Amino acid sequence: MPRRPDPDVLERLLADGGRLVHEAGFHASGVQDIATAAKIPKGSFYSYFDSKEAFASAILQAYWADIEKRLGPVLYDARMAPLKRIERFFVLLAQEHSSNRFEIGCLIGNLSLELSNHSAEVRSTLADILGKWEAALAMCIQEAFQNTDSAKAQDAHKCAAILIESWEGATLRTKIERNGDAFQRFLDTTLPLVLAN
Repeated sequence: MPRRPDPDVLERLLADGGRLVHEAGFHASGVQDIATAAKIPKGSFYSYFDSKEAFASAILQAYWADIEKRLGPVLYDARMAPLKRIERFFVLLAQEHSSNRFEIGCLIGNLSLELSNHSAEVRSTLADILGKWEAALAMCIQEAFQNTDSAKAQDAHKCAAILIESWEGATLRTKIERNGDAFQRFLDTTLPLVLAN
């Protein structure tokens, strides 16, 4: 009878193995490296994931779930105006990248570049995450413009998509330049332009 997967091992794979992939990259991280980071035998990896691509999908889901848990509540905080919530959300993301010295980037962007042409499974996971992110931002935009004549309420998903695309581009640049200048331009220029009435 096969052994039941150990939740502690799965958590270590997602946290420690996920951190390795985030820092070193998917292709630079072998299954042995991931297993070593999680402190398990290499063969045990396949008791939890059918493939390295399945692991990539799982760490992406865990990465986004962590962002939703820690930063997502900002987007639903009724004490702040809707557009201020969006600004605060991105400020907090920028602070997290700063705490990593702008070296590792966003796992969503990193794996989009590495795997979107090679894995339909990962591409599907990425599309799902981007859809959730877009919906959360669009909800704030719709709320901000619901009682106005602005077309922004109808264009909320389009505006949200532009913000995400601009943010991910800024994240790539901060990773190259190792400073937050691109994030500051996003906050000072892109965000107000996209969200202007």
